[in-house]
Amino acid sequence: MTSAEPRPAGPLPIDPAYDAAGEAKRLLRATRVGSLGTLGPDGHPIVTLINVATDHDGALIFLTSQLSLHTRCLEGDARAAALLAQGGKGDPLAHPRLTALGRAERAEGETRARLRRRFLARHPKSALYADFPDFSFWRLALLGGHLNGGFARAATFEAAGLTTPLAGAESLIAAEESALAHLNEDHAEALRLYATRLAGEADGAWRATGLDPEGLDLACGDRCARIVFPRRIEDPGALRAVLAELARTARGGALPQG
Repeated sequence: MTSAEPRPAGPLPIDPAYDAAGEAKRLLRATRVGSLGTLGPDGHPIVTLINVATDHDGALIFLTSQLSLHTRCLEGDARAAALLAQGGKGDPLAHPRLTALGRAERAEGETRARLRRRFLARHPKSALYADFPDFSFWRLALLGGHLNGGFARAATFEAAGLTTPLAGAESLIAAEESALAHLNEDHAEALRLYATRLAGEADGAWRATGLDPEGLDLACGDRCARIVFPRRIEDPGALRAVLAELARTARGGALPQG
């Protein structure tokens, strides 16, 4: 590369077929714990461990106590980052991880109710203390991120590369609670098929915890999985159709082209 040639914005994956954007979004949606980086009063970085979930657009949701150091840090400076790592056997650096950058805001009113619902669906044990007066829900609106997918696999994203647009999907978002209840009460077998056949997870009592225009979030105890839809959906009718297609695929049929 000569000095006159433009340099790439970041390292390129060694495998051209590597889906860096898909991997980044999977980590964002399927990771339940992360390291939160905040800035202390003296500007020094502080890193703590938090449980995480996601809002419909992909913004991170977390719950903090007023006694926590990171809460006081965020009250002084809203800039934050979260490291979401998959983990696994062998060298920890051989597994993918995503650093999500954003600005944190304490949730109030209807926003708090929505974040509470989605967070507790992922972390039901947190219901024991989530409503204590010194606890609050926060939303980390994403500004960008950096993916390290393992050796020679890396990519840097602006906000648009990580978030999910919600315009046009208002009816889908409004129907989320009833759709999840229906799936968990009447379609437990389909959820197990999604997790085992489509996400490659071990069998178990999988349940649906959240949905958005791009996919369905599942959980089984401490395990989480993300089922990516074959196309964007924006209303309950499209959701029913795509879930039926995914069930057929999980049972051995092929998705129709479209």
